[in-house]
Amino acid sequence: MKKVLLIIFFLVIYLVGHSQVQQQRQQRQLNIQLAVKYYNEKNYEKAAPLFKEVLSDATSIQYFRFYLNCLIQLQQFDEAEKEIKKELRQKRLPESELYIQWGHMLKDQDKEEEAIPKYAEAFKSIGKNKSAYLNTASLFIQYSEYEYAKDVYQIAKKELPEEQFGYELGNVYYYLRDFENMMKEYLDFIETDEKRLAQIQSRISSSLNLDIDNEMRGEFRDMVLKRVQANPNQLVFTRLYIWFLLQEKNFAGALRQTIALDRRTGNEDPQIANLAQMAANNRDYDNAKRAFQYLLDKGEGNPYYMQSFMQKLEISFRMFQEESIKSHESGLNLAEDFKKGLDYLGYTPVTFRMIKEYAHLLAFYLKLPDKAIEELQKAIRIRGLQTDRVGDLKNEMADIYVYSGDPWEATLIYSQVIDANKDNETGNQAKLKKARLSYFLGDFEWAQAQLDIIKASTSKLTSNDAFELSLLIGNNLNLDTTAAPLSMFARADFQFFRNQDTLALAVLDSLETEYPYHSLMDDILFRKARIQMKHANYNEASANLEKIITEFSYESLADDALFLLAEINQFNLKDLTKAQQLYKQMLVSHPGSIYVVESRKRFRILRGDEVEDEPVEDMEEYFFNGGILP
Repeated sequence: MKKVLLIIFFLVIYLVGHSQVQQQRQQRQLNIQLAVKYYNEKNYEKAAPLFKEVLSDATSIQYFRFYLNCLIQLQQFDEAEKEIKKELRQKRLPESELYIQWGHMLKDQDKEEEAIPKYAEAFKSIGKNKSAYLNTASLFIQYSEYEYAKDVYQIAKKELPEEQFGYELGNVYYYLRDFENMMKEYLDFIETDEKRLAQIQSRISSSLNLDIDNEMRGEFRDMVLKRVQANPNQLVFTRLYIWFLLQEKNFAGALRQTIALDRRTGNEDPQIANLAQMAANNRDYDNAKRAFQYLLDKGEGNPYYMQSFMQKLEISFRMFQEESIKSHESGLNLAEDFKKGLDYLGYTPVTFRMIKEYAHLLAFYLKLPDKAIEELQKAIRIRGLQTDRVGDLKNEMADIYVYSGDPWEATLIYSQVIDANKDNETGNQAKLKKARLSYFLGDFEWAQAQLDIIKASTSKLTSNDAFELSLLIGNNLNLDTTAAPLSMFARADFQFFRNQDTLALAVLDSLETEYPYHSLMDDILFRKARIQMKHANYNEASANLEKIITEFSYESLADDALFLLAEINQFNLKDLTKAQQLYKQMLVSHPGSIYVVESRKRFRILRGDEVEDEPVEDMEEYFFNGGILP
């Protein structure tokens, strides 16, 4: 019996003791959580005593760092110094870290002279291994002591010659704005570690953005070229030079270098395809076509052959559309290229947009609408073609019927597309086109009612187009006793749609003469600018757009005019300084415009910032959806 009671007694003592230990652990954990919460809130006065409670635990060294910072933030320097000295005796933290903390604390008290020997002690106590040097330099960088961090890395390079510190030292030179030494360290570094090239490019790009006078660009180019010439077998320098040429939008030079590199490695096809895409995005169509042609010349076995074939043809079509004078002969030659391409690739889901562009060329430029519709009918019968893509082809077919003067057949086809695509962008486009046709025909009230419904479209582009046309009708339909001005304007729009630009301009001139103070004036100027752009009359187009911006800044077309004027200066007049100013003006004057995102991106590019393009997974979809145009 006594034995049983004794066992129960010891069991009770154990359970009570265990319970107390558990409570202590829970309380400690609660204190830690509360301390961290106060610390993150910068409530150091409440955090400090809670951290101090857990310092006796050998596993709580991280909390010492928090506690010490709390004391420094509270300017309890004497207590902080006492804790540092105590920790130096316990040797739980590296001495170099504690001396840096001590020196930084002294500098916070404006005791610069006293801080110097503490930092000297930090250097003496650095462990002779890579991580010790990295940690010490990182702590100096944390306190913006870049010169000391530089000294740490320079010592490390001497003490541990088998280790690499070039990237880290280059970063310190970046912080010091010593770009010459920064570039030297980076170039030395990637010579031994090509895998870090992307990181080096990012750093150099950031540095070049700070180069207001463009002096660094020339220096960097010369340094890289010297490395290329001195180390022809170090291909990483050639790759870095190509990257630099791309930053400078020198696509001709970049292509020349990439082709030369490909002849050595035979593995540069992805880079050449990417270069071609970049050139096309920047409307350098000639070099884009050269790049794609180089890939085509490698033969049909090249995995980029089909992509290059389609994209080169797409670029040719875009170039034809942008030509100021479109000769019938060049149109026929392009149509023959499309035909040969389809004979080679066939009528498949992959080529459906190619067929769509071919049909558009036939109808709107070569005046062969029947042939165009025949091509589209072939495409619609392609097995496995998705419903929305069938709808895209039918929308094009309906547009051709509008062009041919058969609005009733066009209306029927638009309706078919809407019924088959109730919840996607193709259906929304059909609704917009159908409403636009009613506007062309003068049925303004019905068109506006439909446009008001379309404005709720999920596509920002479609809803914006619907909004603009609805606004045009609403602002000008009930202002006069007659709808004659709006009817004339709609007729000009219809002729513009049918590529009858001379007739459209004649109607707009008459409208401007007969109704000089009408609210349509900004719309008239904008339409004239678009027509003049088609015929490469960029100065006349710019004059009309500038008139909208200055005299009709309160109208809804002001941001459209500003963005279009910026595009003309960037891509056509090549006045990049003015284009940059206009994009900046968009950001300041029209912060709510749909053009703000693209304007900001182009402004940054023209300023010299590195702006990454969105990744493109489906290249065929990207190009044939007009992706090569910004």
